Parts: sequence; structure tokens; C-alpha cells
Amino acid sequence: MRATRRGACWRLFLFSCALLGSSSQDFGGQTQFICTSVPKDVDICSATLQNSVPGDDLKTTVMQLRETVLQQKETIMNQKETIRELTSKLARCESQSGAEPGDARPGGRRKESGTKNTMGDVSRGPADTLAQLSQTLQSLKQRLENLEQISRSNNSVQATSLKDLLQSKIDDLEKQVLSRVNSIEEGKPGLRNETEQRGRVESTLTSLHQRITDLEKGQRENRPLDKFQLTFPLRTNYMYAKVKKSLPEMYALTVCMWLKSNASPGVGTPFSYAVPGQANELVLIEWGNNPMEILINDKVAKLPFLINDGKWHHICVTWTTRDGVWEAFQDGVKRGSGENLAPYHPIKPQGLLILGQEQDIYGGGFDATQAFVGDLANFHIWDRKLSVGEIYNLATCSSKAQVGNVFAWMETSLDIYGGASKWTFEACRQLN
Repeated sequence: MRATRRGACWRLFLFSCALLGSSSQDFGGQTQFICTSVPKDVDICSATLQNSVPGDDLKTTVMQLRETVLQQKETIMNQKETIRELTSKLARCESQSGAEPGDARPGGRRKESGTKNTMGDVSRGPADTLAQLSQTLQSLKQRLENLEQISRSNNSVQATSLKDLLQSKIDDLEKQVLSRVNSIEEGKPGLRNETEQRGRVESTLTSLHQRITDLEKGQRENRPLDKFQLTFPLRTNYMYAKVKKSLPEMYALTVCMWLKSNASPGVGTPFSYAVPGQANELVLIEWGNNPMEILINDKVAKLPFLINDGKWHHICVTWTTRDGVWEAFQDGVKRGSGENLAPYHPIKPQGLLILGQEQDIYGGGFDATQAFVGDLANFHIWDRKLSVGEIYNLATCSSKAQVGNVFAWMETSLDIYGGASKWTFEACRQLN
């Protein structure tokens, strides 16, 4: 009798499993088997009934599974639509880049193998390129006029012939710019050769810079070694000046210079000092639409300078490691101050001082968008905080003005690279 009862219970258990399996097939074909261990002497029927899932709970579970499946289907459809949109946008971008191989995509850098980009790393449209060429021509003309005055006073036949040759080259450049403008306005297919045209113009500009620089070298013997300015006519990643000696360890400092620039946005990086392991040991930079900043050990203070008006301005920044106190002076007047700028961090020695570029790594990593554009002169560094009166004497070209005891502005203290030029400058005599 007991064996008969146990056999009936086994049949009832198997029938229940089959019923649950067929019910699960009605809901997407997903089946869940639950195995429960039963002691040897326990009645199988009672154990099965105790562990069976009530009908309401089973329905709730099935409805939850169905809702989850529907949500997953909706998510998949949304993802497919997003993929189609991204594929379409990518195809449009590829077609545009294929039509204009000389242009970089928005936000990217222009890379052209085999040519040196003297207009910088950033992508430039025709209007920007023409503006840069116009500024360069104006700079060259101004330098040529200065040489003309010298040649007239010296009555040198050789200087006159060189002047005529350079004037002829400038005229040729102006014709190339005019031809470029006509091509843009008429939409001629000649724009496809933009890279080659640009290369020829840049080659001519480089040659012209070199000829003028060679001509100016002949005048250096007639001027003091500190009466000069550096000119950076374009934003490039290779035009800069390197200070020949390094800086000592400093617990206080004053940095002063004359600057002239109308670059926008931002005049760039007048100087940067990097040491091994810290590229931003001491940096002065005005980048993009941000105000000018000074960085010490990668800590930042915003400076209240307004100098990108195309006029000469004298600026000074003082700093002491105690509490990181700093002060900013423009044209001899204190414009702002603050504290907690790299407090108790001395300026490290044995670094590299670069004029005109910002160092992302020690001695390199230049970015054209951060390059200085304009004129720089009388750059001096002291290892102490100058007084208000001493800074005023510098800004007004007083006979009491001092030179830097760490770095003094001298032609023999610099190495020039990439086409940056030096020519005569006397503060307070030829301002604005």
C-alpha cells in the first residue's frame, strides 16, 4: 500500500512539472526548472506541495519577465536608431574631408607631411590665412622702412641695392595675396592647390625674413647690446628664443618686460620656464579668452593685465615663497595682488627658459595656439621683490632703473630660432 501511494505521488509530481513546462512555453519559450532535495523517508507529495509556487506568484513573475523583454526590445530599437544617425553623420564628415583634403576636422590639428606649417598647428580658413599674410607683410614693410632710413643716412650703395631687392620681393608677395583673394571670391578650382600655393608663399616669406635679418645684422655694431626687441610675427610651434643660461633656486622673484601685441584671442606665452619633471615651473600666458595668468609649480593666479591693444606696455610680476604673495604692475601702476600662489615652493634651478612658447614638456611640446604673437623687449628677472619705486623707474625709463641680477636683457644671452627677428628698440623713445 505504501509503495502504491509513493508511485501515485511520483506521477503527480511529474504531471505538475510537465504542466509548468507547458505553461512556460506560452510565455516566450523560457523555462525555469527548480530542483529541491527531499530526505529519503519524507513523503514526496507533501514536499512537492510545500515547495510549489502559488498561482498568483507565478503570474506576477511571468508578467515581470514579459515587461522586461518589452523594455529590452525598446532599448534595442533606440540603439539601432542612434547607430543609424551616427553612421549618417560619419558618412557626411568623410565626404567633406574627402572633398577638402587640406583642411583638418573641427577641433583637430592640421598635419601635412613633408611641409613645415609656418602658420601654426591650428586649422585656418582662407580669411585667417590672408589676415596672417597681411600682418606679416606689414611687419616686413616696417622693418624695411627702418633699414631704408639707415641706408639713407649711411648713403650705402650696397644697402640700397638690398633694399630694392627686398622691396621687389614684398611686391611679389602682395601680388600673390591679391591673386589668392581673387581666387576665393570667384570660387576658381585653383583652391584645390591651396597647399602648394601656401607652401610657396611661406617659402618666400622665410627667405624674405632671412634677407632682412642678414641686413639688420650689419647694424648691430652700431647699437648697444640691450637696445633691441624680439618680434614674433606669426603663431607657430617653432618660432622662439632660448635663454642660454638657467635660473638659480629662488625664494622670491620679480619679472619685468615690455610687450606689444594686438593678437586675439590671447597674446600667447611671453615666456615659460621648465625643469625636469615640471613643465610649468614658471609661466606667463594669456591663452584663448582667458585673462593673463602666471603659473608657479603648476599653480595659477589670474593677472589684471589688458595689453592686447597694439601698444607698448610695461608689465611686472613680483612673488615671494612666503605665503605665495604676488603683485602685478602695468605701466608702473599696481593693478592687483594676491596670495597662496605656490607658497613655500622655491623656484627650482637647472631649468630651461624659453621666450615665445609654452613648454608642455621640458624643452619642447610647443603648441601654436599658445605661442606669443607680437614684440617683446627689456626682459629682466631678479631674485628678490622689487619695490614700487623701482618698478616705476623701469616703466618710465628712469636713469635709476636697474637691470635683472638673475637675467639681464642682452643680445648675446639669447639664441633665436624659427624666424623670430631682432631689431633696434629703445624704451620710452618709440612707444606707440
